[in-house]
Amino acid sequence: MSTRIVLVGCGHMGFAMLKGWLGGGVVPVDQVAVVEPTPALRERAAGLGVRAVADAEALDASDAPELLVLAVKPQVIRDVAAHYRHWGNGATTVLSVAAGTSIATFEDVLGGQTPVIRSMPNIPAMIGKGMIATYANAHVSPETAKFVEALLSCSGAVAALPEEAMMDAVTAVSGSGPGYVFFFIEALEEAAKRAGLPDDVAALLAKQTVWGAASLAVESQDVPAELRRQVMSPNGTTVAGLNVLMDETKGLGPLLAGTVDAARRRSEELGKA
Repeated sequence: MSTRIVLVGCGHMGFAMLKGWLGGGVVPVDQVAVVEPTPALRERAAGLGVRAVADAEALDASDAPELLVLAVKPQVIRDVAAHYRHWGNGATTVLSVAAGTSIATFEDVLGGQTPVIRSMPNIPAMIGKGMIATYANAHVSPETAKFVEALLSCSGAVAALPEEAMMDAVTAVSGSGPGYVFFFIEALEEAAKRAGLPDDVAALLAKQTVWGAASLAVESQDVPAELRRQVMSPNGTTVAGLNVLMDETKGLGPLLAGTVDAARRRSEELGKA
């Protein structure tokens, strides 16, 4: 098999994934082909040493890849997938990074026996610090599942889900979650300005504080609740602030619960559209 991976779509996410695969040494350049209709994006991909073509017709239909990665927008995923119907119901596994697109959609377009892995990355995957959840149908082999995990690990942490229905919750937590965090940084920065700090100092404090705390939460063996307690001196400033933030009715806890629930319900609605 001369082409192990065919990557369809090489925009921001597709290109970031491609760089991760090649940079991590998971797959050599001569085993990857990219399909990208936009000339500038196609040339950028070719600059990494891979073969890059404008459309599916430029590929050898008889040379079925081990993995077909569809990194295009959900609105066009069905039409794009149809161009690769000749690889359905065979040895080629389809990996989708399109949000809200079910396994059943690909089985409908490509054939019910097609091995399909659905993934949900988030935007930090573009710098190798993402969170990617996956769900595979019963036709995906253990060997391919392990290979895909290695590929996705180049973009961040990977979690395999036992049920596809959990994807809506994943979308609401880690998929949309960076947006919540970015807004928290905005709000913390604005609060710092109102407290009298210069704009540049407020921006630095907000971003560095969130980044440092998140890094510590990831690297420490202590759970976040314990780390929080380590910052809380009795009757100190952190306690005074957390008394507001941890209010049982108006605090961050119930607000985030409502936020995630609203995003989850919207994900369910989009999946049915």
